[in-house]
Parts: sequence; structure tokens; C-alpha cells
Amino acid sequence: MTSLPKLHVVVLMGGWANERPVSLMSGNGVADALESRGHRVTRIDMDRQVAARIAEAAPDVVFNALHGVPGEDGTVQGMLDLMGIPYTHSGLATSVIAIDKQLTKQALVPYGIPMPGGRVVNSVDLFAGDPLPRPYVLKPVNEGSSVGVAIVTDDSNYGNPIGRDVAGPWQEFDHLLAEPFIKGHELTAAVIDGANGPRALGVTELIVKSGFYDFENKYTDGKTEHVCPAQIPENIARLCCEYAVRAHELLGCRGTSRTDFRWDDELGEDGLFVLETNTQPGMTPLSLVPEQARHAGMDYADLVEAIIAEALRYHKGAKELSGGSDGND
Repeated sequence: MTSLPKLHVVVLMGGWANERPVSLMSGNGVADALESRGHRVTRIDMDRQVAARIAEAAPDVVFNALHGVPGEDGTVQGMLDLMGIPYTHSGLATSVIAIDKQLTKQALVPYGIPMPGGRVVNSVDLFAGDPLPRPYVLKPVNEGSSVGVAIVTDDSNYGNPIGRDVAGPWQEFDHLLAEPFIKGHELTAAVIDGANGPRALGVTELIVKSGFYDFENKYTDGKTEHVCPAQIPENIARLCCEYAVRAHELLGCRGTSRTDFRWDDELGEDGLFVLETNTQPGMTPLSLVPEQARHAGMDYADLVEAIIAEALRYHKGAKELSGGSDGND
């Protein structure tokens, strides 16, 4: 168990991204856990005056419980860097890369991390014809929680070609990432940092009762079965953990991350593909990182404190390297 002194923690949550409701659940869960451990907590719902509100609170550390833009794309990270305040999860450069699925591929694939092929397409071009053979997946380049994902099949209701007036992510985003659809299993592996470096907590399989693992199925109780640990061959579980830790390291993630996979079991190890790495995984009652942490013997409050401990450890090391003071001593 992580041993922390009693701290003043700002828990930053909410904001205006599509994932605002999830962020509020994550942030309030984190705040409750910290208060249960005797820490002083200031809850801040992200708005345009957030820098002034954080400065007024003068915390020891910020727990970044935001999801999506601008809390997960480097914007908030850059602000907190300028303010000299320690914060949880990944830094500016990592956040910029990891939230962009195409940039993530460019960072990981050259180093042996298998990811689906595909390309970025203009949404308006979809009304003239398919960018890939069906079935394929369309997703926003820089959204999380399966926001705006569509699976285009021969028997989907989108039309052939996709109808201009049919509801889908092409009506919300100018550009989309088109990838081949990988049939099979939905898997995920969480990684947490510690004094001895990052380690994978385990692998969970997500079995959706209807449809696919979209935003609604992720965050509606009873819609998805979590099998933890995943009932998959040992070599596939080991590869998931290895790829998750490697992605965490290559992207420069901090604190915790979660890497999502699709696995076509008919192809064995060659059928395992990384879809994305999430630098700020959810901390809600249905979230996967707390679930894997529990299975690894770490309760929710332990997990929260471990993430904060890594933030303070990193900030101290960065300050020592720079030889400066951030004004919070």
C-alpha cells in the first residue's frame, strides 16, 4: 500500500467534452476516496476560469479526472506545467500523441506494436463510396470512450454508399479514421506506474450483451460483462500485458494507462491488435482500471493514492533535473 502524507488535492473533473458525465463520476469517486484517507479535497468542475480557481486553491497536487478535450489532449497539462503544479497522469507531449489515434500508430507501430491498418478519410467522401472493403470501422481521430464509433457492414443500416442524411459520426466530425474490422474478442489491459517502473495489472475481456462496446455499453450497468481475468490462452494474456507496458513506455505515459485490444482467436498471436492507449482511464464504478486493481489486491483508495504518489515522484524528479523551484516548496 502507498503511504502518503496528508495532502491538499484538487480533483479536476467535468468540463465540456462529450465524456463530461463520465468525468464527473470519476472525479467524485476519486474525491470521496481521498477524503476517506484523510486528505483535504477541493473539487473543481472545469470551466474557463479553471487556472484562477486552481491558483486560489493552491493545492499540493491536482488529480486530473477529466476525459476528452481539453483535459486529455495536452491543454490542461500545459497549463499546469506553466503553473508549476504537480498533476496526475501523462504530460503534455504524451497527451497530444495518445489522444490522436493516427499519431499513436506512428509512435507505436515502428516499434513492433501491432495495430490495424487503415487511413484518415474526409467524412464527405464516405457518401461517394467506401474507403475500405466492408466490414470496417469508422471512428473520430481524437475522441475516447468509443464516442462516435460506427461499424459499417454489408447489412448495416447506413446504406451503400453511406447515406448523407443517416445518423453517424460523419455528421459530427469532418475527418474520421477508417480501419478494418477485427472480429473476435474485446480485451483491455491496465498499466500502473510504481517506484520500480510500470507493470500490467491484468487482462479483462469485455462481452457486450447487444451491439458493440460503445459509449452506452461502457457506462450502463448490466450492458457489458467484464471477465476479469480474461479466460484466454496464457500466451495471449502475456502478450496483452507486454504490449500494454510497451505502449505505456513508448508513449511516455505516467501514473496509469489502459490499452485496448481486439483479438481474432482464429489467428492466434497474429490476430492480436492494439486499438488505442488511454492516458486517463475512467475511475467510475464500472471502470476497468479499478476493477483490475482490485483483482491485483489494490483497493480503490490505494489505486488513487498510488497515482498521486507517481505524480509527486515525477514532479520531484523533474524539478531536481531542472535545478529550479516551482514556488510550492
